[in-house]
Amino acid sequence: MRSFFVEGGENILKEKAQILDGEQIRRALTRIGHEIVERNRGVDRVVLAGIRTRGVPLAQRLAQVIERIEGVEVPVGILDITLYRDDLSSVAEQPVVSQTSMPVGVEGKVVVLVDDVLFTGRTARAALDAIMDLGRPERVQLAVLVDRGHRELPIRADYVGKNVPTSTREVVAVRLAETDQHERVVILERDDL
Repeated sequence: MRSFFVEGGENILKEKAQILDGEQIRRALTRIGHEIVERNRGVDRVVLAGIRTRGVPLAQRLAQVIERIEGVEVPVGILDITLYRDDLSSVAEQPVVSQTSMPVGVEGKVVVLVDDVLFTGRTARAALDAIMDLGRPERVQLAVLVDRGHRELPIRADYVGKNVPTSTREVVAVRLAETDQHERVVILERDDL
């Protein structure tokens, strides 16, 4: 069992279970890609917007899946929601702000926000604010690799790779080759000493 230290050192997170391996992640993204194509009757007006950090490689992978299905290259943007967070002052004294980059305008488009884990809904709410500042899309949809429950806001995902019931003591950690050099999704549990 692996242990992970949380910033500040007050808690140790221990690996409780692996819920997805690399192949299962690939299959979940393939299914989501098909669902996006079906629900939108093609992808003519679809733009994928990956929420930093792990939403970006997931959005890029979804674009590859959709290109294999439809033979069409779907634009992929990068969305930084740092300044839209409602907990900005508690995150860090000097939050690191990256750049939002959208290859096309969102006006009249179907924007699919892509993130790794849906938890309280606050990240998705911040992403909605960020997208609305860029223009008025026809529709905004949400695709997540894992929905772990515990919503604090009335937000639900349109596309879910896996629903995983969790306790509030648990953390769902998504690890991707692009950011973490390996592929897996694990549940970590706080081991308060």
